[in-house]
Amino acid sequence: MKRFEIEDSDENITSHSGLSLVGAAIRNQTKLTKDLDDLSLRHGISHSDLMISYLGLISLGKNDFEAINLMADNDFFKAALDIDTIPTADRVRQRLDERAKDYLPALKKASTDFLKSVQAKVTPLPMGHVALDCDVTPFDNSGSKKEGVSFTYKKHDGYAPMAAYLGQEGYCIEFELREGKQHCQKNTPALLRRTLKKASELTDKPILLRLDGGNDSIENVDVVLEFNEKNPQAKVDFLIKWNPRKKDVNHWLEVAEEQAQWEEPRPGKRVGVFEVTVERHWKGYDYKIPRVMRIVERTIDKHGQHMVVPEIEIEGWWVSLDKEPQEVIDLYSDHGTSEQFHSEFKTDMDCERLPSGKFSTNEAVLASSVLIYNILRYLGQNGLTGKGTPLRHKAKRRRIKTVMQELMYLAAKFVRSGRRLKIRFGKYCRVVEIFRRLYGQLATP
Repeated sequence: MKRFEIEDSDENITSHSGLSLVGAAIRNQTKLTKDLDDLSLRHGISHSDLMISYLGLISLGKNDFEAINLMADNDFFKAALDIDTIPTADRVRQRLDERAKDYLPALKKASTDFLKSVQAKVTPLPMGHVALDCDVTPFDNSGSKKEGVSFTYKKHDGYAPMAAYLGQEGYCIEFELREGKQHCQKNTPALLRRTLKKASELTDKPILLRLDGGNDSIENVDVVLEFNEKNPQAKVDFLIKWNPRKKDVNHWLEVAEEQAQWEEPRPGKRVGVFEVTVERHWKGYDYKIPRVMRIVERTIDKHGQHMVVPEIEIEGWWVSLDKEPQEVIDLYSDHGTSEQFHSEFKTDMDCERLPSGKFSTNEAVLASSVLIYNILRYLGQNGLTGKGTPLRHKAKRRRIKTVMQELMYLAAKFVRSGRRLKIRFGKYCRVVEIFRRLYGQLATP
């Protein structure tokens, strides 16, 4: 084959033209610039230029501070994000260490502001409710001595943040950084109050809050009932996994024999489902809450081996919905989709190992990641699904990694012509029209 000749060039070519979409989203669809620049500053690079530079890095899958040095004197990076000065890695680290607690409210607000501004579509479940999935996902930071890193329930050192995702798209409306050793229920009621308020502002449909067994607490139910009482126009139901806490399985087997509807999916395995109403007490109040139960009795294992003693498994779900037991179980099974969203944060955006030794700085980094996650999710849902998408297969939702590959890491030529800025894509680029449409939407305040 013929050999290529490798040459230098004065052409201003970028491999990440998608930064222009992120810059337009931050500058025009949020008030982050104003909120940051309203903070006091004696001298140096503005708060908005510094943080938006770092947000640009995160949108490319880089959260380490040193990566900003690769952008030094990058004309397109400055133009795409509309910044005057690119900070050094030391400056980013120092400023975040000093002002992270001041930046955090602005970053969290910007994430919600963006979803409101673009009127992000929030798709409900087939039964009509919009899913609100809250769950803890440990971040492995083994081998580090960062503040807040400790032994998690996954048996590694790290953090144990709790996230909240809205709708089938999985928009993230809360991601609270927590110490690794912190129990998942600690501070959860306060998180739920914030989350329910944000969720009700983003959809007018009824909401279904889903929590796993670690959050089996009457206090969480009380939060939902209190929210419904104060906000009668916003209907919230709950579906919470029951934590048996060493309950007597034989007792529940006896109850099931009387009340359950039994099926035998295979010889030696019986499955019974039924519903009970349980009275629970909290702060002087009595709550009567339905609980769907499922009992599985195995006398023959899946290999055909007969058991000397039957194996009995019990599960339960607290629920406020008027649904058949099997419908409730299926609705909770769909809660597992949130694990995919966790994975996109950890792998696609590479934010599992947080970059700072300070807890407050890492809080700001995680909040920054949430803002970029929502922007990238919006780009994927509005540019890479449906008709006209160049991707090989149809999908209801594109992974963040796919958005990065198809839109963020898109090569183009950057041109300054008088006062005009241009991005010129190659002859064989198949997403020019999609890019143009998305940019037009985001660049309009």
